[in-house]
Amino acid sequence: MSNAAELDKPQAGDLSGCTPAKPQAEHDWLLQLVGEWTYETECMMGPDQPPMKFSGTQSYSSIGRLWLVGDGTGQMPDGSPAKTRITLGYDPLKERYVGSFIGSMMGNQWVYTGTRSADGTVLTLDTEGPDFANPGKTAAYQDIVEIKSPDHHILSSRGKGEDGEWVQFMTAHYRRVK
Repeated sequence: MSNAAELDKPQAGDLSGCTPAKPQAEHDWLLQLVGEWTYETECMMGPDQPPMKFSGTQSYSSIGRLWLVGDGTGQMPDGSPAKTRITLGYDPLKERYVGSFIGSMMGNQWVYTGTRSADGTVLTLDTEGPDFANPGKTAAYQDIVEIKSPDHHILSSRGKGEDGEWVQFMTAHYRRVK
């Protein structure tokens, strides 16, 4: 090393330049979901079909006050078991909420980027997934988390139709158990 500026740069194997992330207000917002929940879901399966209903449980925990991990169990409308996992965090560099969703009933991963409403009660997560109307293509979707109270939140899902309008197809009410 030839000068003082070079000495200040982190060297190979030196982790001093790697400082731990500090939770921000956006991370704290996610913490209100930590706990045990039950849910009841109503899902529209298509035009001229009655809505399907199913229920289950969701357990949210935090990793380092930076990440929210939710594991869900329940039954599909046909009675088969369902397991899901959601991860959510906030990326300060992107200034966006980020995360993903996977489920035992699907082969694709839903990758999220999102923002919170000005009043802080709604988190809108944008994603892309299979276009159920056009097999082999993808479509835009949104999962929307709305905080109703400390013990009740709603998750709704909607897809963007060919006309550019959003069409809601699922609503789940989550109620805190503990």
